[in-house]
Amino acid sequence: MGLMNFIRGEFIDVIEWVDETNDTLLWKFPRFQNAIKNGAQLTVRESQMAIFMDEGKFADVYGPGRYTLTTQNMPLLTTLKSWKHGFNSPFKVDVIFVNTKQFLNQKWGTKQPILLRDPEFGPIRIRAFGSFAFRVDEDPKTLITEIAGTNPDFTTEEISAQIRNFIVTRFTDAVAESKLPVLDMASNLNEYSEKIQEILKPSVSQYGLKLTTFLVENISLPEAVQEALDRRASMGIIGKENMGTYTQMQFADSMGKGGEAGAAAQMAQSMMGMGMGMAMAGQMAGGFGQQQPQMQQPMQGQPYQQPYGQPMQQPMGGAQVPPPMPGAMPPPIPGAMPALAVHVALNGAQQGPFDFAQLQQLVQAGQLTPATMVWMAGLQQWTPASGVPALAVLFQPTPPPMN
Repeated sequence: MGLMNFIRGEFIDVIEWVDETNDTLLWKFPRFQNAIKNGAQLTVRESQMAIFMDEGKFADVYGPGRYTLTTQNMPLLTTLKSWKHGFNSPFKVDVIFVNTKQFLNQKWGTKQPILLRDPEFGPIRIRAFGSFAFRVDEDPKTLITEIAGTNPDFTTEEISAQIRNFIVTRFTDAVAESKLPVLDMASNLNEYSEKIQEILKPSVSQYGLKLTTFLVENISLPEAVQEALDRRASMGIIGKENMGTYTQMQFADSMGKGGEAGAAAQMAQSMMGMGMGMAMAGQMAGGFGQQQPQMQQPMQGQPYQQPYGQPMQQPMGGAQVPPPMPGAMPPPIPGAMPALAVHVALNGAQQGPFDFAQLQQLVQAGQLTPATMVWMAGLQQWTPASGVPALAVLFQPTPPPMN
């Protein structure tokens, strides 16, 4: 390599920075052992700033534009170098480019839940998250001396973590001072954002930065508390008068989704179906057997008198027979419940099937009465509940427990 090429390689005549990242705050021009020659070209792009430092001392600062480095546009450096009558030889200084654009969409969030004393729920934990934006202050000397130091490539991540710590602390204080119920916080996110931004500005400015935007995007409750609130809201929408229908729908949905619950649920449903089938077969046999001994014929020459003042029943053969005597079906032994699968007409719609325990609940709620139309296996058509022997026990008083 010739002498002139060697000399050109040692001298820097173009100084610029093309930022290909989205998170670089400061970037030191890689001068290494090279020297900047007299008349070198300095290019500072929009949203940039160039700072010349001589032996750790701040010299000249350049905004966006193109400069030819001479003693006329380097007044501070000329003074530091004692160039009284200009200079003709190369010089060595540090050139630091500063990114002055806004750094947007910086995320923050609470690492641990914040414990609060809510006036409605008592002690409760909440989480919060949001975003913020910042930029380098008009005078970047504080950032360089206090934070970046001699780091040749300083990124946002190296300062964002400290800002997040400030945010969480200030946010906790702001929430505690507001004394707002948790359910009202969602409607005050804008007020929280503005208040916390004002509180954070002094803390951020001590690092040579300016907080331009701060947003509280969400304040959330623990999952268990949120589910409880959803259930309470659902019950409020349904109302007390529709709670019975809602319970039946929930039961029907759970029965319909039983096949999705796995092999254990399917086996339980199969055993339930077998038990219901056997119980219905026994009830049908018992029903036919109860009708036979009740057949009575009036004495010749005397009209038949209906006992107990009850209406006549019409069996399949057409002959009129009296209904069963009131004590013909004893009440169940306490703790024993027959297995049933009964469909009930409620509010003009078919509901069910219901087992014995659910039928008892419907009776207690006043939704199932002796006049309610029902159907179960063994019945040819919908029949009033009072006409089904297997359901008669539902409308009779229960005896006291056996000693």
